[in-house]
Amino acid sequence: MNWEKLLSLKRYGDTTKRLRAEQDETRLGFEVDYDRVIFSAAFRSLQDKTQVIPLSKTDFVHTRLTHSLEVSVVGRSLGRIVGKKVIEKHPQLAATHGYHFNDFGAIVAAAALAHDIGNPPFGHSGEKAIGEYFKNGNGKRFKKQLSNKEFHDLTHFEGNANGFKLLTETKNGNKDGLRLSYATLGAFTKYPKESLPHKPTKEIADKKFGYFQTEKEIFKDVAEELGLIDSGKKEDIHYKRHPLTFLVEAADDICYTIIDFEDGINLGLIDESFALEYLINLVKNSINTNKYHALTNTESRLSYLRSLAINTLIQDAARIFIENEADILQGKFHSSLLDKSSYTAQINDIINLSVEKIYRSQEVIEKEIAGYQIISKLLDTYTKAIENKDNNQTTNFDKLILNSFLKDFEVENKSTYEWLIQLSSQVAALTDGNALRTFQKLSGSKLG
Repeated sequence: MNWEKLLSLKRYGDTTKRLRAEQDETRLGFEVDYDRVIFSAAFRSLQDKTQVIPLSKTDFVHTRLTHSLEVSVVGRSLGRIVGKKVIEKHPQLAATHGYHFNDFGAIVAAAALAHDIGNPPFGHSGEKAIGEYFKNGNGKRFKKQLSNKEFHDLTHFEGNANGFKLLTETKNGNKDGLRLSYATLGAFTKYPKESLPHKPTKEIADKKFGYFQTEKEIFKDVAEELGLIDSGKKEDIHYKRHPLTFLVEAADDICYTIIDFEDGINLGLIDESFALEYLINLVKNSINTNKYHALTNTESRLSYLRSLAINTLIQDAARIFIENEADILQGKFHSSLLDKSSYTAQINDIINLSVEKIYRSQEVIEKEIAGYQIISKLLDTYTKAIENKDNNQTTNFDKLILNSFLKDFEVENKSTYEWLIQLSSQVAALTDGNALRTFQKLSGSKLG
């Protein structure tokens, strides 16, 4: 892979090449990507989607929106640090093509801002709930109508793939989605493969999948334009990651490691003395002990340690990327950046404590159970109404559903797979609160 192609400004539907040297310096194409994401309805909905605690009313807790904003800030710093080193190593990028180190920061920031845009309500349990409905619930009745890859898309519903769908799909007259640059779409795609074969290797990029069958051709076009390395076998579509994806992933890893931990402290799920000790272990090489001891309360100490921890991990992740740039460009780097960190032991200590005290807390478990019930009810009601209409067996209840909750849902000229994945995406687009209110209305427990 080479950086000139990887930094492509092309947008879907372009007929001429967009050159970096011809860009308006006051509003670069990569910065337009950021603007388009932040003004999108899908991004705004993240303000009422779970980061750690589903349906939490506590002001302390991060939502997907605040998390995404923080990840984009960390990603911008990572991109700029790496971009400066890459341009020093490949000066023709600036001299011949006009690229600047800030371009790397803008791409990573935009991709990081969008990284959770396809996530369903109720966090990762929402993904699992959609998948379980088709794998073990009433949705398994559709299996015979679908190809193996189509069925796998549904039974392993993936927020990353749904994000790619939201960013690129033509819907309601909005052609080609947000029309982001291919560089940003490439950096966004953590798992540049389709759903099958499932986990073909232990490489980090094969852990999940990055697009549904409906967006397969769009992704192929993006991958070919960017010059991603094709590693697919026979008819299976599979590429090596865009190098900047490693920075997007690192930004997310840094934020959820440190900030989910902070949420756990603020919620009283993690003892403050444990928290301060774990964070001090992470930043012991850079902490100013005089400044730290001058802080008069836990909140101030925690804020100082969090800032120091994030900066420590940013510098370390950037170092790892630069040291491995050649392997990354050749598709030979197969782990996350933080897996190679000098602070792996400290990171694992924090994550293990978060798993024990936060992710497995009774509050989280109870609300995830509720999320399963809510999503299953919505999918069951909606699929039956659409299926009955298609079979000319519509009940009065079905008509009420079709004329209210599904009044804007398009089924005409769609295969069973196409409307099922579209419906799943529509349910995934609901916020935690909207999903709950819809469930209550369908159950007759909340009117109006």
